[in-house]
Amino acid sequence: MSLRTHTCGELRASHSGQTTTLCGWVEGRRDHGGVYFVDLRDRYGVTQIVFEPGSDAHKVASEFGTEFNVRVTGTVRLRPSGTVNQERATGEIEVYASSAEILNASKVPPFEITDKLDTTSELRLKYRFLDLRRRPMQRSLIARADFTRGVRNALAGRGFVEVETPMLTKATPEGARDYLVPSRVHPGQFYALPQSPQIFKQILMIAGLDKYFQVARCLRDEDLRADRQPEFTQIDIEMSYPEPQDVWAAVEASITAGYREAFGVDLNPPFPRIPYREAMARFGIDKPDLRFGMELVDLTEFSKSCGFRVFREAAEQGGIVRGINASGAGGWSRKEIDALSQFAVDHGGKGVAWLRVTDAGLDGSIAKFFDDGAKEALRNALAGRVGDLLLFGAGDETTVNNVMGPLRHHLGDKLGLRPFGTFKLAWISDFPLFEKNTKTGALEPTNHPFTAPSEMNLAKLSAALESNPLSLGGRGYDLVMNGWELGSGSIRIHRRDVQERIFEFLGLSRREYEMKFGFLLEALEYGAPPHGGFAYGVDRCVALGLGLDSLRDAIAFPKTQAASCLMTGAPSTVSDQQLSDIHVRTVL
Repeated sequence: MSLRTHTCGELRASHSGQTTTLCGWVEGRRDHGGVYFVDLRDRYGVTQIVFEPGSDAHKVASEFGTEFNVRVTGTVRLRPSGTVNQERATGEIEVYASSAEILNASKVPPFEITDKLDTTSELRLKYRFLDLRRRPMQRSLIARADFTRGVRNALAGRGFVEVETPMLTKATPEGARDYLVPSRVHPGQFYALPQSPQIFKQILMIAGLDKYFQVARCLRDEDLRADRQPEFTQIDIEMSYPEPQDVWAAVEASITAGYREAFGVDLNPPFPRIPYREAMARFGIDKPDLRFGMELVDLTEFSKSCGFRVFREAAEQGGIVRGINASGAGGWSRKEIDALSQFAVDHGGKGVAWLRVTDAGLDGSIAKFFDDGAKEALRNALAGRVGDLLLFGAGDETTVNNVMGPLRHHLGDKLGLRPFGTFKLAWISDFPLFEKNTKTGALEPTNHPFTAPSEMNLAKLSAALESNPLSLGGRGYDLVMNGWELGSGSIRIHRRDVQERIFEFLGLSRREYEMKFGFLLEALEYGAPPHGGFAYGVDRCVALGLGLDSLRDAIAFPKTQAASCLMTGAPSTVSDQQLSDIHVRTVL
């Protein structure tokens, strides 16, 4: 038999006169002339309990402290006229206590269990068991559960089979370092924790499952940022015989169901499709925020004959010149505009050139370099109106995009064009198969080495790899929302000869790729069907759906940016005996 008859968020006016027993935490106690008013809280809500002087319950309540866990029995009554709490679901009633029991006392908490908490993230993570009592944190976890339930139901309804793939697997290069687990029964050998179920879901297609999904835990030992965690959860999907549109339709159905279930939001599929090169030309970035316009304008041809040497030389030397109209920002101070130049420097550029649109025409430090005709052409190209601020980037294409894409989002923030509650999604497709590592200059897969090239003829593929690999298109695609990448996917390579050729181009010897991927290559020889899939992040979907500032608030027990758990103290040292059992010796 349960210790309680109702939850603290359940009682309403219709329960008036009933006897109830509630359990929960003491959120606060007020003394009004000897009458105690206690707010009792659980996951479901808060109920006000009244303890009248002289009763046994009153004596017990006199010992209540904040966050004591207690059990109270009493009678539900309507609140007196004028005292109804309109902000609380249980605000029409209160419970007059007849008995009370302290189930467990509490130390004084290190911070107040309140919705708007003003304390350090480190303290919250150290006492995560208290932080999770707060309503915003519980709403996050409940929304997360609702989201995954909606996704599961939608995918199951479309014939997808949920399959769990191994957590102890073989180390494979997927762009980040593996977490390694030493084997006790195989001395000197190691498992890797999965960065993703990528190879296993391809194997499932070869096995004939046709449609697979998983709410998958993934782990990557990489340098952390505000939007990254060492362990995370993704919705993992794979299909046989698809075109990209088939994968997109399944993803759209699942994520739309998840958002409807968790947030009551309709994402209105199908989502727009934007080719990669178009996205870069219009927005300077492959994860554009579509909640606002302010698109980039190509001024390269104009610049070839203009009087401003910086623009002209960039255009003549094979670079680009692009402009953006920060509509309404013409009144910004010089200090604010200089901060935009510093933003550009922080993103790898040399600054931004700028012009104001005034009643008298274009004004700014570079205005003197343009004659009246050129000024009019610039203003028309950027649809400049009085009160606008025109900003320009010039140089090689990569640098200009690295500056202007983030600058557009930055301007959107400053101008209030990125409001919470509006969700704009788009598919970015037709990515190049390879991209150049900006640090090493080496060519790397834009997605991963299993993405199918647009050219599957082996002879033509080999010729392109030898002559101009950067010209090769890939069959990869991303889903973006409000300037964030939710996930990525591709049509996969389903032929051994093509997969081997890609491995060889990436510098893997036959011995290396056989050792790492031999089982996949062998499986591809047994009638592997064309297949493709996608994966998108649960943590990020929930964080965006709730408007959270950090992914940590969408995860029950996250790590810090140093990949540590302040609550448990992980990672930690272990005993010499434990190390001996797994045949490991540490070197510090």
